[in-house]
Amino acid sequence: MQHTLVALVEDKPGVLNRISSLFRRRTFNIDTLTVGQTEKPGISRMTIVVHGEDAQIERLTSYLYKLVNVIQIHDLTQTANVSRDLAMIKVKATPENRTHIMQTVDVFRARIVDVTNESLIVEVTGDAEKIDGFVEVLRPFGIIEMVRTGMVSMARGGTPSLSFSGNGNGNGYSDKLTGMEKG
Repeated sequence: MQHTLVALVEDKPGVLNRISSLFRRRTFNIDTLTVGQTEKPGISRMTIVVHGEDAQIERLTSYLYKLVNVIQIHDLTQTANVSRDLAMIKVKATPENRTHIMQTVDVFRARIVDVTNESLIVEVTGDAEKIDGFVEVLRPFGIIEMVRTGMVSMARGGTPSLSFSGNGNGNGYSDKLTGMEKG
């Protein structure tokens, strides 16, 4: 089963390496991994999509909590959430097929971000199935190059899926965020 894990981590060198090494040591293959800044300076948010049984993912989550730089983890798999992926696709565009490609772009609510005499670069966002479908429709035209960001996901509703109020690994990081150092 596919699981979407989100983690708040300290924005420090080596954190990504430690987390990916843990997945490697536990023989998990990461399907997608995205990392970006949060609204809180010094904190990054990771979205990790991985396949595994529920018990395996629970065990993996407990191992992640033991890493010093991990603040909090949440499995969004069973939570109502909004997930998006972004892809940029460079496709061959001849005078004969350019109009058809542009109509396809409109159908998928994508947008053209670069035009040359022989190609178009198209940007599309959506869930993985939408992007996979779009790629398959463009494939007969000749895909020159493609890049995808990986999944980002956020729980629906008015409360955050992760908060800065505490963590599961006891490293006292929430006190550092509020400026109240432990004595």
